[in-house]
Amino acid sequence: MARKISLRQFQEHLAARLSSAARGQAAAGLLGVQAGSRLWLLNLSDSGEIIPSPHLAPVPLTKPWFAGIANIRGSLYSVADLSAFLGGDPTPYNANVRLLLVGTRYGSNAALLVNRSLGLKNLETLTPAEPDASLPVWGRECYTDGDGRTWHKLNLKELLADPDFMQIGA
Repeated sequence: MARKISLRQFQEHLAARLSSAARGQAAAGLLGVQAGSRLWLLNLSDSGEIIPSPHLAPVPLTKPWFAGIANIRGSLYSVADLSAFLGGDPTPYNANVRLLLVGTRYGSNAALLVNRSLGLKNLETLTPAEPDASLPVWGRECYTDGDGRTWHKLNLKELLADPDFMQIGA
């Protein structure tokens, strides 16, 4: 059973976290997600909102990795299946699938479809690994965790500037 706290305690805790983030003390915090068989890390400041995958409207004459358009609170988002974009299997629709709204900070209503969210990761607990030359420049930076798993750091700004990612027409 979850520990109960008062609204006041919650607000104080949230205010303290927002204050430390504003001072740059949360820079080590990363969001972990899984897309296909790969594990990804995203800066919290870039990652945007994570939501269960809503209904996606298909768009004809687009590349197979373009999952469709989603209406999120009245705004349309273009949704790319990250696993399929990288040449892997399409993301199966199940209860774990998440939509990561990533482009808002950069002026784009883009979203990534991922297999699941894995929570927050601390960069200080990860060991830098050799870059993965098989991936585009926006995903080559790698880390290894204590269990020996490889995590790829996703540079969203570079991904959103990638001509291959922006060209959805088949």
